Amino acid sequence: MFGNPTSQWPDRLTLGLLLSAATASAQAGTVTTDGADIVIKTKGGLEVATADKEFSFKLGGRLQADYARFDDYYTKNGNTADAAYLRRAFIEIGGTAYKDWKYQINYDLSHNTGNDSTGYFDEASVTYTGFAPVNLKFGRLYTDFGLEKATSSKWVTALERNITYDLAEWINDNNGMGIQASSTVADMAFLSGSVFSENNDDTDGDSVKRYNLRGVFAPLNQPGNVLHVGAQFAYRDLKDAAVDTRIRPRMGMRGVDTNGGNDAGDNGNRGVFGGMEAHEGLWKDDSVWGVEGAWAMDAFSVQAEYLSRKLKADQAEGDVDASGYYGQVAYTLTGEPRIYKLDGAKFDTIKPANKRMGAWEVFYRYDAITVDDENVTTSTATRQVGDAEGKTHTLGVNWYANEAVKISANYVKVNTENVTNENGDDSGDGMVMRLQYVF
Repeated sequence: MFGNPTSQWPDRLTLGLLLSAATASAQAGTVTTDGADIVIKTKGGLEVATADKEFSFKLGGRLQADYARFDDYYTKNGNTADAAYLRRAFIEIGGTAYKDWKYQINYDLSHNTGNDSTGYFDEASVTYTGFAPVNLKFGRLYTDFGLEKATSSKWVTALERNITYDLAEWINDNNGMGIQASSTVADMAFLSGSVFSENNDDTDGDSVKRYNLRGVFAPLNQPGNVLHVGAQFAYRDLKDAAVDTRIRPRMGMRGVDTNGGNDAGDNGNRGVFGGMEAHEGLWKDDSVWGVEGAWAMDAFSVQAEYLSRKLKADQAEGDVDASGYYGQVAYTLTGEPRIYKLDGAKFDTIKPANKRMGAWEVFYRYDAITVDDENVTTSTATRQVGDAEGKTHTLGVNWYANEAVKISANYVKVNTENVTNENGDDSGDGMVMRLQYVF
């Protein structure tokens, strides 16, 4: 009835040996720690963290490969040129230590951020969160000014940020060291303030200090339901300092002058709208103020910013006044809203609902700048006396193929007044495309 026991023992022995081997194999892959359990995530980069969230480490990055083609004003001789370059190639390392301390190091392998003397760091900072809801950030960082600058380069709608920022590049520059305090208030507001030591010195060797303030009121701050209004101010004392104050916008076409690959070379045109090269004692101080606004409903969004700069003369013959604004409308054809984050008061990515189709976004942006430089008293071949003006129309499409890949194309039309290339052109056209991969 039960069979022959002696005939079954070899099979039982074999089964026992197999189970023992399987158990040993499983134990060989066990990870042990001297503290909390470890959680490993591989979605969107590699992240290793303790289960109690006291410590974490994340490795990520972004790659943005661009190709552009442009003519007329964008080149000195007016002929067509092109550029193929890495706009950004970041390696990003961040995480948490002892729960209240966060660190972030972003290094640009394309060398479009930073320089030889200070290193090519996009960011190298430590943030203390123990004074919640106030965060204190120290190190190399971008001082807070403007909605589009607050938004990551991965998720800005147009491939290049609005040209009004080119009126005062220093407000968003990160060459130096600083400290910034920021906080969200009552789930409807964001405040930030910073003090930054630039890599510019006065005659005593004292570094130029700048001060930034930004405040945003956003009573509606959920994806597809955003109402955002804000204001900001930046100031720096330039007494006895040698600082390059030239206003040289690329007019939305990075390929005229970039790093990370091929650009238009000596034929790329960056017209000087105002300001002067570095020379001690030219200026007293430099101040900028701005306002920003945004509204989003479901797949539709609109945003705008205005900026005004006053560069006061000391030994220079006169002041420089500059102002500019942009307005942008965007619509996601596939229906997804733009994500919005109150912490930082900024827009974020669009997450595709359909993993096979992805998300498709179209947009239009209009930019306009004016520079009144009292020091321009004689016309040259490329800069005539009077207010220098520039306008761009940008039409674009973004395909969020998935959460890692984004493919974009922008068409830019430029017009200028009292600023031309060496050929006398005051208008031009350009097209730029980008393949982006983030992890």
